[in-house]
Amino acid sequence: MTTRSWWGWGNVEHAVTPEERQKLVDRVRAVLPNADLTLHDPPDPETLTIPKSRIQPSPLYSTDPLDRLTHARGQAYRDVVRNLAGDIGTVPDAVARPRTEQDVVDVLDHCGSNGIAVIPFGGGTSVVGGVEPRDIDGPVVTLDLGHLDRVLEVDPTSRAARIQAGVLGPDLEAQLKPHGFTLRHFPQSFEFSTLGGWLATRAGGHYATATTHIDDFTESLRVVTPVGVSESRRVPGSGAGPSPDRMFLGSEGALGVITEAWMRVQEPPRHRAGASVRFADWGRAVEAVRAIAQSGLHPANCRLLDPAEAFLNAGSSQSVLVLAFESADHPVDAHLRRALELCAGGEVVEGTAARWRGSFLRMPYQRDAMAQHAMITETFETACTWDRFAELHAAVTEAATSVLEEVCGAGIVTCRFTHVYPDGPAPYYGVYAPGRWGSLRQQWDEIKVAVSEALTGAGGTITHHHAVGRDHMPWYLRQRPDVFGTALTAAKAALDPAGVLNPGVLTTRSTAGPAPR
Repeated sequence: MTTRSWWGWGNVEHAVTPEERQKLVDRVRAVLPNADLTLHDPPDPETLTIPKSRIQPSPLYSTDPLDRLTHARGQAYRDVVRNLAGDIGTVPDAVARPRTEQDVVDVLDHCGSNGIAVIPFGGGTSVVGGVEPRDIDGPVVTLDLGHLDRVLEVDPTSRAARIQAGVLGPDLEAQLKPHGFTLRHFPQSFEFSTLGGWLATRAGGHYATATTHIDDFTESLRVVTPVGVSESRRVPGSGAGPSPDRMFLGSEGALGVITEAWMRVQEPPRHRAGASVRFADWGRAVEAVRAIAQSGLHPANCRLLDPAEAFLNAGSSQSVLVLAFESADHPVDAHLRRALELCAGGEVVEGTAARWRGSFLRMPYQRDAMAQHAMITETFETACTWDRFAELHAAVTEAATSVLEEVCGAGIVTCRFTHVYPDGPAPYYGVYAPGRWGSLRQQWDEIKVAVSEALTGAGGTITHHHAVGRDHMPWYLRQRPDVFGTALTAAKAALDPAGVLNPGVLTTRSTAGPAPR
């Protein structure tokens, strides 16, 4: 039996051990000797003052203070440090836990008729403010879909499964296993996030190439909106107009509540091959990854770590490429051999991949531990075309280094590729800097603005797989075409005429009417 942390990532029982914490502190002291690493423990949630609910409790609504508190935020660094400081901000007035789709309909009907905002909630792992009732006037209900957690039907002939949206990653895989299938979509949040959350945020998963986003596994969606239910037809592909699924994938609960989906599943891999390649030259490593991405080999893993990232998380002082191939049907050793031929100038090394994998799974817990010591540890992910990567990388590195020096006095910037495409990489930047206890949120805000301006200004997207939420809205509004923004606002008005679904996410107006010009 485990207990979810109310203030940070994951389970209390899986937080960093004292030995692990000491190693982290020692590592920080080695590179940032002037950092103040005093430990700050989280407050007892029972001591926090939570505003009285403005909603009457009912069989569908919980107004328990701790329940409301644990649904008030996601898992961004900004969320964690505010929780640590006892700054609870705005919390939902109630938590609704529907057990049937009709319950979802009833909640939307009640909230729409009474001007109550509704924030759909999967596992609560948003790192962009997607589930936070920020800047919402009036009462708010968080709609937790955790009881809608079953695999309802499996079609072994077509290799697809009908799955409820509230199922957590491990439970989903456990229910598919007796049928001989897997979804094999493993974001870093896999243990604590849900299928509906992945769909609503267009999550990136296990595969570094080819099927990188949850979109690629989606056959059809069933969505409850305030004006009715949308269910797309199950077909492998269709040219019948714009795809209805595409409208709801990535909609972050602002257009409707995803309750079910038919997902393409597959047999578990039986053939695997992998290797790690070390490069003395970062530019040569980038060129090798581009060659592999454009080769048609489609590795399952193709993650490039720059020297700083490799040092912090894999114990190497040079750039490292982690490669892996897998198949349920045929051996993949030849694919690996060809990929290694494309890594001319690199050196195959042992053990790095295992160290990286272990560090990757522990990263969120380690981030929280470092936040307790007033360290700022944040990530920024984007994607760009290969021809613009050098410019983007230089701009982001320069901006991050400069703002860390200005705001924190010092800092480290790292880069890795999480996903790669024939036409470009998805770089993932990490920043590590000494913060000032009591000012961490303000420091984070300044860093967020500076790096986001740099990466979007250099031609990258504001987000590759973390979604928009509330934190990315200023840059999302600039990135999307104006005409599309008008169409999206009109869709919001048509599907959610009372403007109650996750106000402030994706559209700036929560009521019907034309978009402002």
